[in-house]
Amino acid sequence: MTQTQLDPRPVAPEEAGARLDKWLAGQLPDLSRTRIKALIEDGQVVSAGATIADPSHRVKPGQIFSVGVPPDAPAEPEPQDIALDVVYEDADLIVINKPAGMVVHPAPGNPDATLVNALLAHCGDSLAGIGGVRRPGIVHRLDKDTSGLMVAAKTDIAHRSLSEQFAAHSLERAYRALVWGLPNPPKGEIEGNIGRNPHDRKKMAVVKGGGKPALTRYQVLKTFGGGAVSLVECRLATGRTHQIRVHMTSLGYPLVGDPAYGRSRAGRLKALPEPVRMALADFSRQALHAYLLGFDHPTKGSRIRFESSMPADLAGLISTLEAI
Repeated sequence: MTQTQLDPRPVAPEEAGARLDKWLAGQLPDLSRTRIKALIEDGQVVSAGATIADPSHRVKPGQIFSVGVPPDAPAEPEPQDIALDVVYEDADLIVINKPAGMVVHPAPGNPDATLVNALLAHCGDSLAGIGGVRRPGIVHRLDKDTSGLMVAAKTDIAHRSLSEQFAAHSLERAYRALVWGLPNPPKGEIEGNIGRNPHDRKKMAVVKGGGKPALTRYQVLKTFGGGAVSLVECRLATGRTHQIRVHMTSLGYPLVGDPAYGRSRAGRLKALPEPVRMALADFSRQALHAYLLGFDHPTKGSRIRFESSMPADLAGLISTLEAI
């Protein structure tokens, strides 16, 4: 694949003095400013036969630039043909329903069979490259054992737009969870900075000093067994690691099945019928599903919204609880 040559129009008189990277970003909307800055620093921008390697170079009236864009480098993770539940896909992005048990990114302990490996194989040449690398743009994550909706960008411009929406907290994300007990009050907000647990660095916790601000809005939808377990909807105003799991635990209502933050509820279980006790005790992951995702389409501008029904394991547990 050969290098692409882009030739923006000459600099207009009223644009004189603008930074080169900012000016080029206005002329080349398919490339992010970060990508343009990297191209400048890599010696890919030429004016009058001279290479301009300073992103802060001030442009002059009538100046003409030529920008070379090398082909996207192949992604380091290997594409793997793994079945995906694709909810929506177009040239800009893909929305998938992630199953519980799938890791999003390759990492030590999970080098392959991840969502990224699957997306590389599924999207193939339709990935236009993020920051010069042919890879899907992941803007938010779900824990390995959390199921539900995720969006990934297929182009630089889509990645920039979705990242900005995420930073501005304008992405709509709602989860449904089974928690131990009946939250009181049944509707409210949980605020508290989330950082590393000072007693266990593998966990997160609500911390008094440091951490990052986090806000979760919750509402009880249904309760079972006289308040032994509740179905709760949680909406994220921020996106911190393990946010819902940590916040609900801090309130005293940890998620059913959560191996890291859940606490024993033997006392509550005693009052429940044996099939229900067994179903709750045997549930092997945090009972959390990302059921709703909404955002502004990066290029079309329209608001799009997706919903996902409960996966079979959670739906089965809820059905068992409803039979009490």
